[in-house]
Amino acid sequence: MSASALQLLDKISGNISIVGSMNADYTVTTKRLPKPGETVNGGPLRILPGGKSGNQAAAAARIGANVTMFGAVGQDANADFLLGQLDDAGVDTSHVRHVEGASGTTVITVDDGGENTIVYSAGSNAKVDMDYINSEKETLLASSVLGLCLESPIETVTATAKLCHDAGIKVLLNDSPFTDELPAELIAYSDVLLVNEHEMAQLLNIAEPKDGDWLGCDWEYIARSMHEFGFEEAIVTLGGDGAIVMDSESTYHVDAAKITSKDTTGCGDSFMGTMLAGLASGFTLSEAASLASYVAAYAATSYGAQASYGTSEQIREFFENSK
Repeated sequence: MSASALQLLDKISGNISIVGSMNADYTVTTKRLPKPGETVNGGPLRILPGGKSGNQAAAAARIGANVTMFGAVGQDANADFLLGQLDDAGVDTSHVRHVEGASGTTVITVDDGGENTIVYSAGSNAKVDMDYINSEKETLLASSVLGLCLESPIETVTATAKLCHDAGIKVLLNDSPFTDELPAELIAYSDVLLVNEHEMAQLLNIAEPKDGDWLGCDWEYIARSMHEFGFEEAIVTLGGDGAIVMDSESTYHVDAAKITSKDTTGCGDSFMGTMLAGLASGFTLSEAASLASYVAAYAATSYGAQASYGTSEQIREFFENSK
C-alpha cells in the first residue's frame, strides 16, 4: 500500500448522510453459478448484513467517518439484526424509521472465483418517502456529503438530492441498481456519479471493448460524453484494473491493489463508502478513489459485504504485511 494512501487513512473526518437501503443478505457459495433453469449444490446458508446504502455507511464508518443512516427497516427479526450490525460499525442509526412488513432482503450466490449473482427484494426500503425525509431535514442537512443509490424510490432519491444540493451539500450518486433512465432533475442535483464500467457503457450507449481491455478505451471521449450527459465529475470503477476519475478538467487512472479475491460482494459499496468518507474529509476525487481502491480490495479478501469491511488499522496492517 502506498505511503500516501496510508496517510489518507489517518485523515478521515467530516459528517456523511446516507439515505437508502438496508437488506439482510441470504448468501450461499457454489463451485459455479447456475445457468438458467439449472440447480447446483451450494454450501451452508449465511445471513449477513447488507443493502447498498447500509454497506456504504458501514464501510465509511469503519474507516473513521461520522455517518448518519436514513432509511427504513421492517418489523421482523432482520430489523434488529441490520441495525445492530450498523451500530457495531459505528453508524448512527437513531434516525432510521420502523415500518410495517418485512425488511429489505437479497439472495446472493457466490462462486469459487468470487463472482456473484444478486436478487433484490425492496421490502421496507420501498417505504422511504419524502414525508420521512422532511421530518429528518435538520439532521440530514448537518452533513457535508450525501450518499445516494437507487434501492429507494426514485422520487425520494431525486427530491433528497435537490434538498441537499440546494443547501450546498455535495451529492454523490451511485447509479445502482443500474438504470439508464435517470431523471433530469437527479442528474442536475448530483455533483458526482459513481458507476462501474458496464454501467458506464450502458448509460452513455458506448460499446464495450471486445477484448475486455477497458484501459485501452478512449477515456477522453468517454469523459466528454459523460459531461454532455450532465455529470461534470464521475468515477468509473474497473474491478481489477482500478478506476477512472473524471473531473471538469482532466481524466485520471487509479491503480487497483493486487489481492487474491474470495468474494466481490459489497466491494463496490465499500468503494462508494470510502469515496463519501474521502469527500467529507476534503480529499480530491483522485485521492479518495486511490484510497477507495485499497479499501475495496481488502473487502474482497473475505466473504460477505459489511462482514468483510475493515477498520483503518486492519486495512493498513493487511497491505503492510502483503508487501
